[in-house]
Amino acid sequence: MSLTFHPPNPAQRAVKHIAALAPVAWLLARTLRPLDRAVMSLAGGRTTATSLFTGLPVIHLTTTGAKSGQPRTTPLICGVDGDRLVLFATNFGGDKNPAWSYNLRAYPVATVAYQGRSAAYHSREATPAERARYWPLADAIYPGYAAYRERAAQRDIPVFVLEKVGD
Repeated sequence: MSLTFHPPNPAQRAVKHIAALAPVAWLLARTLRPLDRAVMSLAGGRTTATSLFTGLPVIHLTTTGAKSGQPRTTPLICGVDGDRLVLFATNFGGDKNPAWSYNLRAYPVATVAYQGRSAAYHSREATPAERARYWPLADAIYPGYAAYRERAAQRDIPVFVLEKVGD
């Protein structure tokens, strides 16, 4: 599965900067996931609200619940490093890591869906050297990541590297 993303247009770049503001991020943390799911359902899996409004690369990550053992699907911004996918567990700069990060730690195999296609990936936490290399990638994708890191300075934000199963 190839993940290709188009650069955002000027309006989408403006929305990305507004979304990084603390009160807006607080609101988005509580409303964006259901909105993304609704738009994805209406668009037949081809796009999300986040992608439409910001041009950000959004995948749907399906993990196995760490406690429940049930499948859990979350729309996430995704970085690309060659054939690898990179996920940043910022949780909008919140105090805690997002649930999907605990799920990946408990069950490292997950499914990634993008534009109606899906594939299995094995995840692992990034090494210290990879983390240092991937944060500039995160900032290039979305300027809000720097604000999220600042707001979440009390915790070490996990960075996950996903590699396609069978490659």
